[in-house]
Amino acid sequence: MKNKKYLVIGNPISHSLSPKLQNHWLKENKIDAIYDKIKLESNEIKNFIDDIKQQHVAGCNVTVPFKKEVIPFLDELSLEANLTQSVNTIIFKNGNLIGHNTDVVGFDRAIKSLNLKMEGKKIFVLGAGGVVPSIIYALKKMNVFEITVSNRTRQKAEKLIENFKDLKIVNWGDIVDFDVIINATSLGLNNEFINLDFSKAGTNKLFYDVIYNPKETNFLKEGKKLGNKIENGRLMFIYQASEAFKLWHGIYPQIDAKMFKILDND
Repeated sequence: MKNKKYLVIGNPISHSLSPKLQNHWLKENKIDAIYDKIKLESNEIKNFIDDIKQQHVAGCNVTVPFKKEVIPFLDELSLEANLTQSVNTIIFKNGNLIGHNTDVVGFDRAIKSLNLKMEGKKIFVLGAGGVVPSIIYALKKMNVFEITVSNRTRQKAEKLIENFKDLKIVNWGDIVDFDVIINATSLGLNNEFINLDFSKAGTNKLFYDVIYNPKETNFLKEGKKLGNKIENGRLMFIYQASEAFKLWHGIYPQIDAKMFKILDND
């Protein structure tokens, strides 16, 4: 089939650099396909999934806030998608729609490539949305000391305990002792402030934001101002995208200077 179409779905979606990255890789690998982004509402997901089943769309990525919402419409889940109950990549194979989770390996490879040592560290995660189970799953494999989660809706954070028994949950606004703090909320996509007081958290901690566009959120700016190391989610984004590309096309794309230059020209 010529001109296969791939999409990323989410809401909001304007910030996504997935089309820029995936179309570059398609061109570099001489694959006759296009990749685009589309904003959906929750009530449009079922019809969209039907489009994949009818092969109008060859595959898709899933971002905020649909990583859990798409699951009831799929035929199968990969091991990691099932364990995290989070899907960010959908493929159509042998008549079945299969949901995969490439966020786990994306986060894992990003942390390793940055030479960040997580073993024995106290981790504080802000948020309980679609990407959080993937981050927790990856962190547990890194043998961190403990993971504490805080979410604006505490009940949503407490649901994570169903899959991860030894999590600690604290109220939004309570700041615990941490070595690494991860913003996994969507606060920052539109330059919002998280409005939490980190002034007593100390220095030389790591402030990590899953958001990659903008490159430096207000969360990261504050962390830097307080004397901490900062990292955004760009490498996680690239590595999870690389895994999705491999699922669809059977080859790993090149992660090189040319690719970084294209992303930086946003």
